[in-house]
Amino acid sequence: MSDLSCPPRRAAGRVAVVAACALGLLGAAPCAAAEDVPGPVGPTVVVGGDHSYPPYEFLDRDGKPAGFNVDLTRAIAEVMGMRVEIRLGDWDEIRHELLAGKIDAVQGVVQSEQRTALFDFSPPYLIVHQSVFGRRGASPIIDVSQLEGKEVIVQRGGFMHDYLVQRHVGARLVFVDTHAEAMRLLASGKHDYALVGNVPGLYLGRELGLSNVRAVGRLLGGQPYGYAVRKGNDEVLTQFVEGLAILKNTGRYQQIYDRWLGALEPQGVAWSRVIKWAAAVVGPLLLVLGATVVWSRTLQKQVASRTEELRVQHQQLIQADKMAALGILVSGVAHEINNPTGLILLNLPVLRRAYQAAEAGLEARYREEGDFLIGGLRWSTLREEAPRMLQEMQDGAKRIKRIVEDLKQFARKDASAPTEAVDLNAVVAAAVRLAENSIRKATERFDVEYGTALPSFLGNPLRIEQVVVNLLVNACQALDSPARAVSVRTAHDAASGEVILSVSDEGVGIPEEHLAHLTDPFFTTKREQGGTGLGLSVSAGIVKEHGGRISFHSGVGAGTTVTVTLPISGGRS
Repeated sequence: MSDLSCPPRRAAGRVAVVAACALGLLGAAPCAAAEDVPGPVGPTVVVGGDHSYPPYEFLDRDGKPAGFNVDLTRAIAEVMGMRVEIRLGDWDEIRHELLAGKIDAVQGVVQSEQRTALFDFSPPYLIVHQSVFGRRGASPIIDVSQLEGKEVIVQRGGFMHDYLVQRHVGARLVFVDTHAEAMRLLASGKHDYALVGNVPGLYLGRELGLSNVRAVGRLLGGQPYGYAVRKGNDEVLTQFVEGLAILKNTGRYQQIYDRWLGALEPQGVAWSRVIKWAAAVVGPLLLVLGATVVWSRTLQKQVASRTEELRVQHQQLIQADKMAALGILVSGVAHEINNPTGLILLNLPVLRRAYQAAEAGLEARYREEGDFLIGGLRWSTLREEAPRMLQEMQDGAKRIKRIVEDLKQFARKDASAPTEAVDLNAVVAAAVRLAENSIRKATERFDVEYGTALPSFLGNPLRIEQVVVNLLVNACQALDSPARAVSVRTAHDAASGEVILSVSDEGVGIPEEHLAHLTDPFFTTKREQGGTGLGLSVSAGIVKEHGGRISFHSGVGAGTTVTVTLPISGGRS
């Protein structure tokens, strides 16, 4: 569609201003104020979406668009002065309407190589996951090859439809128009599996009361999820990118996220309940202890022992209070850092495109006039250095984002007991895929040995996956040569009723005096290499939440083996 959110002159003015600002940052002439840009007028921008993809986007009971994506689009339109029409319909039809130019943009699109050839994408505003759902008793799915010969329900034209066709899996595909139809069809006893977005699948299972359907595996890691436009429609795309940056910077994005998706995150500890519980337990304990001392002098030995226990508990309470205060501080700092970091990550691609747009003109001037100065640097030098500087800024911002996510994980207190049946082999396979790039760079000798007939355990698969990824990355970082090996093993100890994960490396090893401090928050032996000391601390906390244990066996020059033991019955320690 040729109609954009502003007249051509206004759109061109906006691109020119962005390019001028980018050159100003690189030392060229300062950016002038854009008083000549007209006010918020222009044709309506038509934004498409899926009419049945809750809680991201759907039609409510009155037939009106609702959901996270819808509120985000409306907020962007408000801050950018855009006129938008949100049109929700059958997903396959919406996608073809975008290709045909009947709509200007589509909200909430998973980015892939195949789709990048057809559309231009905004920076992702979410990372989404795709899950395999099956009826109770269905076999877990660890790898896509397990779907060969199976009847698999997929949304027509959806991301998993594209993925299965591209991979030539050999599954018998059953097409539906909505995720809700896929879940109902599976629950009714028809076909083997359904490939559905993880959050929509869980949401629909709850809303529709489908008690016999559950997630049995994930085939992919997280996929970037954002706005899509037709190739070359930079005017519309730029407005969505700028609007996202404004919403991130003002905190309004977080408000919309909390409204629709925040309830799906683990809730914090209710400290008032903890204090009441402690008072109810510790108070009577002290009374009993005092009565025991008065009642019989013969129990002095037991009293002394109990007193020592109370002293230890007192020290633990002091330490717990310190950690609670530290968690509050960390949570606040992480929130304050996250907003400007998100703004940097959203704006850098805009600056990169602006620089690339101006590069041809500057290069032409160089050929005609010879070398010249921009911000104290010669163009012959700057043209080599500018792309590297932009990339370094983006890499640095991404590292800040990763550290902030670790800080948020450290500060989060999860009061809910893990109750989902987890297949350790499936979790390890997913973690290996996520860490594949780090593994490939670090070693030429990597192997995984999956234990057979491993029973499921109760837990949170995403949290355990985070532990495995942390251990794999640490093992890779410990190697001093690609010739050194990393190995992963899973097993079942029937006698103790536990499943076991071990990650071993032939790395430099850990000095004995450091072993006792490996799970201490912010303790790291790799500070100069960028270590934060949070990975193992967060991992140890997750394992403890699942009632398990984590242990380390290492020596300088002898490599390291980390063993995680999880009870099949689940629960907290």
